[in-house]
Amino acid sequence: MAISTTIPASWNLPLFWAVVDGTMAGNLSEAQRALLVGQMLTTGANKGTALPNVPTPVGSAALAGELFGVGSMLYRMVVAFFACNTTQQLWCLPVADPSAGVAAHGTITITAGTASGMLAFYIAGQLVSIAVGSTDTPTIIAGNIATAINANLALPVTAIAAVGVVTLTCQWKGLTGNDITIIPNYLGAYGGQILPVGMTFTVAPMSGGAGEPDMVAAISSIQMLEFDYVGLPYTDTGTMSAWGTEYGFGTGGRWNFTRQQYGMVLTASRDSYANLLTWGLAQNSPVISTMAVEVGTPSPVWEIAAAYASVAALGFSADPARPLQTLELLGILPAPLASRFIQGQQNSLINSGLAVQAVDPSGNMMILREQSQYQENSFGQSDTAFGLLTIIATLQELLRRMKSSITSKYPRVKLIPDGTKIGPGQAAVTPTDVKAELISEFVQAAYDGLVSNLPAFIANLVVEIDDNNPNKLNILWPPQLAGQLRQFDVLAQFRLLYPPISAT
Repeated sequence: MAISTTIPASWNLPLFWAVVDGTMAGNLSEAQRALLVGQMLTTGANKGTALPNVPTPVGSAALAGELFGVGSMLYRMVVAFFACNTTQQLWCLPVADPSAGVAAHGTITITAGTASGMLAFYIAGQLVSIAVGSTDTPTIIAGNIATAINANLALPVTAIAAVGVVTLTCQWKGLTGNDITIIPNYLGAYGGQILPVGMTFTVAPMSGGAGEPDMVAAISSIQMLEFDYVGLPYTDTGTMSAWGTEYGFGTGGRWNFTRQQYGMVLTASRDSYANLLTWGLAQNSPVISTMAVEVGTPSPVWEIAAAYASVAALGFSADPARPLQTLELLGILPAPLASRFIQGQQNSLINSGLAVQAVDPSGNMMILREQSQYQENSFGQSDTAFGLLTIIATLQELLRRMKSSITSKYPRVKLIPDGTKIGPGQAAVTPTDVKAELISEFVQAAYDGLVSNLPAFIANLVVEIDDNNPNKLNILWPPQLAGQLRQFDVLAQFRLLYPPISAT
């Protein structure tokens, strides 16, 4: 027997029999699905029809409104995702309010002015505007504000008015409700937003929200599904730990050899520079990236996390080794100029394991550096191995390519030691055969700009049959991953006059 056709030797009927083998023809094709995790509305007139903790594919914002409730956190996350990326396969994992949670509240207090005009303010980055008459009393104005808020079903709050005071209540329970901003005249006078003469608009920020959803049932519902990019709006310790474990390298994690599902988690956190710095230093997950945002940013963290996941999915699906810097988070309102982090603060936030953003000339928030939380190795020593999401994205692409190649070409073969003389066409491989296959994969990856330094890879690649198990190959696979142009440092060593060049 020379060629292993899989046609048994006992098959003797004439004449022509063919076995089709596609193991050498296929190419890796991954959906690279994205997942948004957030709360749905389970009560009230706008409640969604989806079941909590059941992952659901979503193809439009309109469908998200039906499933999760217009005005829900998860609905707004879908809107933010599709504002940046309409090509990715998107799934959503709705979660219910925490059982003992408390909804956040805030107030707007109005005093009447002496002239008519327009009142413009933003709730969680969404514009609300009403006309104000010169004779309107605070009670009338407050009533009109509440009516305008309740008419906009996409807002995350409901409102009631009494004697010049509007009380806002978050539509869901939990700590995240405290992140809802109420900002008057975000665009300022140059943007045509200014209070009518004599009017005051006093905000008591949203507060009092308490509790976080239980992630145990939510995470268990996606165990068998692959999601490469997860947009997560929660940064409390319990949630970070649960998702860090699920997507981690440890036992049972998605990067562990037992699962090989891979992926990353993208979050956002709003706080002062000092608090973010302290919080970041306490994190260390290589698979989670948290975008630091200023207190004055109008858009809420759940929309920023969704936009971050959306842009990461779009960028890394096209090329996992390219940096995300300068990619815009469309639809996200950045902090006013005076309250943005300065460069020194951004650099310190990066060194504390936080991703940072900036504002481009068009006024759109953009990614400046997609830093992961990872900062230290298991001995607490500073380590940059997994400091950037491009490392995670590139590794998952390379590992999937290698797995696809090996499982497609060698699903049922014999393992023969090097030096054994075997007939051509035999369903058998040697360590040298496999090494050649891995080198071939590396050459293709280098052509695609994912790796470099082929000679070093070949010199350090080891493929050997296990000393105690003749059916097992052990591989030392040492690729040098592609870097990114993230800095361009110049010494501008100018001259006022060069000395004349001698003719001799």
